[in-house]
Formats: sequence, C-alpha cells, structure tokens
Amino acid sequence: MSSEGISAASASTIAREVKRRRTFAIISHPDAGKSTMTEALALHARMISEAGAVHGKGGRRSTVSDWMEMEKARGISVSSTALQFNYTPTGPDGREPVSDDEPNVINLVDTPGHSDFSEDTYRVLTAVDAAVMLIDAAKGLEPQTLKLFQVCRHRGIPVITVINKWDRPGRSPLELIDEITERIGLIPTPLYVPVGIAGDYRGLLDRRTGDFVKFTRTAGGSTIAPETVLSPAEALASEGDAWTAAVEESELLGEMGQDHDQEMFLAGQTSPMIFTSAMLNFGVRQLLEALVEFAPAPAGRTGIDDVERAVTDPFSAVVFKVQAGMDSSHRDRLAYMRIVSGEFERGMVVTHAQTGKPFATKYAQAVFGRDRSTVDTAYPGDVVGLVNAMALAPGDTLFTDPKVQYPPIPSFAPEHFSALRVTTADKYKQFRKAIDQLDAEGVVQVLRNDLRGDASPVLAAVGPMQFEVVTARMKTEFNVDTVIEPLGYSLARRTDEASAPELARQRGVEVFHRSDGAILALFSDKWRLQFIEKEFPSLTLAPLVAAAD
Repeated sequence: MSSEGISAASASTIAREVKRRRTFAIISHPDAGKSTMTEALALHARMISEAGAVHGKGGRRSTVSDWMEMEKARGISVSSTALQFNYTPTGPDGREPVSDDEPNVINLVDTPGHSDFSEDTYRVLTAVDAAVMLIDAAKGLEPQTLKLFQVCRHRGIPVITVINKWDRPGRSPLELIDEITERIGLIPTPLYVPVGIAGDYRGLLDRRTGDFVKFTRTAGGSTIAPETVLSPAEALASEGDAWTAAVEESELLGEMGQDHDQEMFLAGQTSPMIFTSAMLNFGVRQLLEALVEFAPAPAGRTGIDDVERAVTDPFSAVVFKVQAGMDSSHRDRLAYMRIVSGEFERGMVVTHAQTGKPFATKYAQAVFGRDRSTVDTAYPGDVVGLVNAMALAPGDTLFTDPKVQYPPIPSFAPEHFSALRVTTADKYKQFRKAIDQLDAEGVVQVLRNDLRGDASPVLAAVGPMQFEVVTARMKTEFNVDTVIEPLGYSLARRTDEASAPELARQRGVEVFHRSDGAILALFSDKWRLQFIEKEFPSLTLAPLVAAAD
C-alpha cells in the first residue's frame, strides 16, 4: 500500500518519529521484580524522582504502575498499564547525554504477573514490538515465563533477557545461560558479565569495551545508583578475583560464539542478556540503552485482507485494552490503542472498523500509570488512551481511509466458572451496569442463557483470581456487594445454534451465549465431553484458544 493521502513531508515526519520510538512489554513469573523494574526504568528516565518501592523500616509504597487497591495490598500486578516517557542515553555519570539527537520515546506496557491474568498479558503482547523477559537469578525459568515466551515466539517478538535480583544469592551466570538455551532454544548473548557472584553484585564487565562499570548503593535503592567506569587494570586492582572470574566467563562466551548478532536477535534466535538488580537500580541504565540500540522500531501490519499497512500510510490503530475505575472521581472508561500507522491528531474523526461508524477522538490522553495528560499528536508505536470510548473493545480497529481492519484478538479458553449474583435487590441496576462494563473490558467472559437470566450471569475465567477482581471492583467502583458461587464445570467448547438444543438436553452440560456472539457449551469434565462427542459426532464442538498457545 502506498502512502496515499499523506504528503511526502508528512511521511518524512512520521518516519523520523517512528525511528525514535521503542514499544515493549516486560514479561515474567510472579515475584520476579517486574513492577519494581518498571519503576526503576521510569526513575532512570527522570520521570519520577524516587522509586515507589522503598524498602526498610520506613515501609513500602506501591509502584506507579500498580494503582488498584488489590495490587497495592498483594504486591502483584493484576492489570496491564501503560507508561510513556522520553529517554536520552547518558554517560555513566548519569548527567550528560551521549549525543545531541532527539530523545527516544519509550512506550512501556506493564503486564499482569500472575498466570490467572495471562489473557490480559496476551492482549498486551499484540501491541508491542519487543519484550523484556525478566528472570529471577535464584529461580531461573518459571512456568509463567515459559508460557509468555512461547507467545512472543509465536508472534515473532524479539526478546531481551534480564537476570534480576543479582544482589541476592542465586545461580551462576553460565548455569542460567545453559538453562535458557536447553529449555526454550533461545541462545543468550550477554552484553555484560556481572562482577561478583549473585548476592555480591559489584558491577558489570562491558563485553564490548572491556571496561568495568562499578555501582554504588544508595539508601534503600530509591535513587539512581552512581556508576564509575574503571579500566581493566583498575578493575583488577579494585576487585581482584571477582574481576578475573568475570573476564574468564566473558572469554568463554566469546569462544562459544555467544556475542550479540542483530539479525539473529530480530529473528528470535538469540537474546541480548543483562544482569540487574531493579531493587538497587543496578544495570537499569544498561537495559534502557540496550532497548534503544537493539529493540526494533515500530513496523507496519497486515490487515485481514492480507494487505500491509505501512507506518507511513494513513492513520490506523488497534485497541488492545479497555480499563475503567482508574480515576475514582470521574468514573470514566479508558480504551488503550496502539497506533500502527500514520499521525494521530487529537480531535480527528476516524472510522470504527467493526461497526463502520465514525468515532471522534476529542478526549485523547497519554498515560503514565494512573496519571494522564492530554495528547495532541502521536505516532506509530505510541499508546494513547481514549476516554469514555464506550463503543470500543479489545481487538477493535480504528482508521482513516483507505479502510483497514486488523485480525481480532482471540479469547482464551476459560477453565473456571462461577455464577455471580447481587446480595440486595435494590442494587440490581448498578449490578447490571457493572457487569456490562467489566465484560467490555475483558476482565472476565460473561455468559448468559434464558434459564439463569440476567440476575445470575455466569463468569468464565482463565484463573480464579479474576473472580476476586470482579467482586473487589464491584464493591469499590459501584458500591455493589456480590456473591460468587462456583459451578461444577471445568471446560468449554464453541458450538452453534443447530447443536445447542441437543447439548442443552444432556446431563453435565449447559449452553450459554457470550457477549461477542459466540455460543459456548460448558462440560462438567473431559469424560463427559468425550462421551457426548462419541454419542453425537455430528454436533459442533470446537476447542477455544488455550492460554498456553
């Protein structure tokens, strides 16, 4: 597709802006330090003056990316959030920029850490160009990290590997490298080698320069850790055997061919690796600069008609997340869109591909965790929040002519099912409104049938913690007390109108309509499903997308 409708000057501006941008997500197993790392990155970009995770007797504050009360109470992320900030690479002293170029624009989409919210994370991964795979130095690869890496591989998203918590006792660098290579077939290519074993983090050996980047701790790790660059001779005099061991490991990696290769990285065969301590802000600058140097800039996408939309083509965007309840004083709803092509200007009228109707973008905002600011222009790679976008849902496309529609985001196969009911009849109106809102956001899948009616919809979830989010938000945002009643179903299949009557007559089966129009049959267990498939081979029973696919 040509850049029809866009002048050469505009196309040049868009291309220049795209080159500055990096859009990525952090993926990890719960408690690997993902939200702390998000905060540390914002600190190094000078977007905040002090990290939210302040440790010690003074207590702990919640991070800027974890704003829900449930997140603050549990110390986990249960919803994705977006952070946008400028970053200019600096020298080791953290003060002087290394070039006069315009700053990079970083779009960081924080993802839920818990596996129960893997569907939300999957949506985020449709909106980014790269991923940071955060691994606990002591635990190595964990189940949720493996699942999310497979999603990255399936979508062709290049991955930068970060070994976090190097300030605590853990495994050796070579052991972690071997595990990643053997278990997922991704070859780590460390950009730096840690000086000092896990638990004795002194600094990094820069494998490209041979120099030693020495870190100095700050009180509570709440501010940027000072860095000092020493020559190899100075490093040997300062660190002795720890430096010698790091040099030997670096040389061994070189002999094994584990040096960074940009083409292999973009092809998903290798992964630049960095050792960090997000808690102490060690290695965070190095991660930011690796993202700027190696992560790909935004690229065009192909629509459902197999026609590619280049970044310099007219405006288009994909909605990947809808979130309400971020501002208790304004009860509004925010749709996050990832701009795919063209220049976005606040107030422009675009077309909603799913309905064909015009959509006004007067209320457009840049997002920094829970905080927002009006955005007037944005470019491919940027994440923009549209306020009170009631007609939008995850997977929707917005565009200006010529028409484009991007592939929908699939819903995962639910594995947990519960009926939800309001405890008092006078709250029924608020109950209905809240259910419709949470359904539109994709917090859970909402299933209905004539037998149960609207008073007791069935919630379908990938993990049971999603039900906790529903009841908590019902109470805090709508002042509605609800009761969750677990149901005896364990799996779902997609069916059709012709098959539904027969399925509804079967014991251990219940048929529902989902809000997107899909008809789902719920089964008590896999044996019941197998029996019905055998007895009624003509019925439509199609698997849904599994969370690990």
